[in-house]
Parts: sequence; structure tokens; C-alpha cells
Amino acid sequence: MDKITKKVAVGGIFVGGGESVKIQSMCTTKTSDVSSTVAQICALENAGCEIIRVSVLDEADALAIKAISSKIKIPLVADIHFSHRLAVAAIENGADKVRINPGNIGGEAEIKLVADCIRAHKIPVRVGANTGSIEKEFLQKYGKNERSLVESALKSVSLLEKHGVNDIVISVKASDARLTVAAYRLLSQKTDYPLHIGVTEAGTEAMAVVKSSAALGALLLDGIGDTLRVSITDDSVKEVYAAKRLLRAVGLDKNFVNVIACPTCGRCMWNSMSLAKRVTDYVEKFSKPLKIAVMGCVVNGPGEAKDCDIGIAGAQDYCVIFKGGEIIRKIPAENAEEEFFKEINALLGV
Repeated sequence: MDKITKKVAVGGIFVGGGESVKIQSMCTTKTSDVSSTVAQICALENAGCEIIRVSVLDEADALAIKAISSKIKIPLVADIHFSHRLAVAAIENGADKVRINPGNIGGEAEIKLVADCIRAHKIPVRVGANTGSIEKEFLQKYGKNERSLVESALKSVSLLEKHGVNDIVISVKASDARLTVAAYRLLSQKTDYPLHIGVTEAGTEAMAVVKSSAALGALLLDGIGDTLRVSITDDSVKEVYAAKRLLRAVGLDKNFVNVIACPTCGRCMWNSMSLAKRVTDYVEKFSKPLKIAVMGCVVNGPGEAKDCDIGIAGAQDYCVIFKGGEIIRKIPAENAEEEFFKEINALLGV
């Protein structure tokens, strides 16, 4: 059974408390470059991003949050390190949430100033640790493992709780998939705060998607995770598409067109691979719970895809279109693509 965490409001949306898992990404632009940052956020919004994070490196970045927030629709998170002044400035300029590490924001007085500002503006905060920021006391005590990662994050949480902050999201990221899973499973046992899950420094697209899917997929199937980011060293829009596909693969997003396709074998005598790719690209933008099959052969295709709303399978010079495993039409191979798209559009209502 999925664990129900505390519900936290981030701008106009909710995280935790049984709400849907929210997709996050982060801008790669200089935040004070308002036009470039807004353009990137709008592209991420259109791809399906639900929460966006920006770096705040200086006062210009903090001040830019006000202008950026007025031009976007999704909640904006300010990412702060080493400066309580920048944290306060970002909050006062309209950040919907801040990401801080209390361990590097200053001493007790500075932490209190940030906590007071967080409470005054009624926004949440994300705290956490990654393998590069584990507190020395826990490294010495446990070594670099899930225990030290979790204890380091919970120490940061306790510092904020001490000053009255209770709308908290926690993360414990590692670049190793196995350690990431172990850390979040342990953290989930120890806290009811919502968790932001992710594999940090996951790499370029191909490996990052595999590594993140292995770790985050395992956690999501365990019912762990309230927000997620698939970190990719590439265009941030790719992170959003990867996250959407991951949520669909684990059954947490059912409002999409699911295209199944067999890998083909020697029985396939037509170009089903090409059609499968075109169908997948075409239906990506539709939010409708349908299942479509593009199968290699008429021998196995209709039976294997019996649960699909519509499907196609081929022979050497003809294709069959089927519904519920039953063939409804037999058409010449040269007309197959056009006729199949007509059937898909009818189901989509376009």
C-alpha cells in the first residue's frame, strides 16, 4: 500500500498527501536573463513540467524571480546555497518554494532568519542531502551509505523544525541507482514529509534515462515519491518527457495513448517498425486513455494485442486491422498506414 505523506502546497498545486506525483525540472539559463529563462520555462510547461526550479547565484537572480513568476503558470522554486540573504531575497520576490541546505546557509542566526521568512510567506522548503554534501559527523560514523545520507538530511530538517518550519519536502539523491533506492526506502520509514526523488548527476540522455528509470521506477512501484526529476545532461525538455514516460510505465499516469509494438522477428514481412514510430510520435500529444497495437505478423498480432482498442498486423502484401483481438478489416499493404490512421483519429475524435 502506498504511503500517504503530509500534503504541502507549492504555489497553486499540492505535493504529497495522496496527490499525483509531480514532474519537476530545472532551468539551465542564467536566472537574471528573464527572457531566456521564461522561454525555457514555457517550453517545459508545454512538455508537461509541473514545478520548475531556478538557480539563485546572486542578487540579480533573486530579483528576477518576481518578473519570471508573472510570466509563467507553474510554481517556481529558488535553489539557494551558501547565502541566507539570497534565500530571503528570493522568497520576498515571490518564490513559491525554496531549496536550501541549512548546513551551508550559515549559523543558527542565519537559519532562523530564513525560517522566519519562510513562515511569514507561508511557502514550503525542500531540504536534503546528496552524496557530495553528507555531514562529516555522519560520514565518520557510518561511511558513505544510505544511513549517512538520510541522517544528514534529517539533521537539516530538524534545524528548520526547531524554528517552526513544518512545510518541508526532503530529498536524498545519489548518482548510484542502488544507493538512491536504499536511501529513499530508509528515509520513507523515518518520516512522513513528502519526498522529492531523483538520481543526481545521472549523465547524458541514454544512460540517465536507464539509471533514473531503474532507481525511480523501483521507488514509485514501492509507493515512494511525491515529486520527481529525471536529471539529464541535455535539453531540459527531455527530462520532462522521460518523467512522463516513467510515470506511465509504472501505472501512475493512465491518461495517455499507450502504443504497444512487438520487436518483430523473421515472421514480419512489412515495415511495422517504421509505422510504430510514426504512430507513437503522433499520439504523444493526446491525453486520452487508449491502447493501440502495431504488431509484426498476423499469426500472433491480433491475439497478443487482444486488450487493445485498435491494432494492426501485417503479412507480405496485406495488413489486418483488429479490435479486441478480432479482425475487422483486411487491406492492401500500400493503403495500410492511411487506413490505420483514420481508425486512430476516429478513436481520438479528431
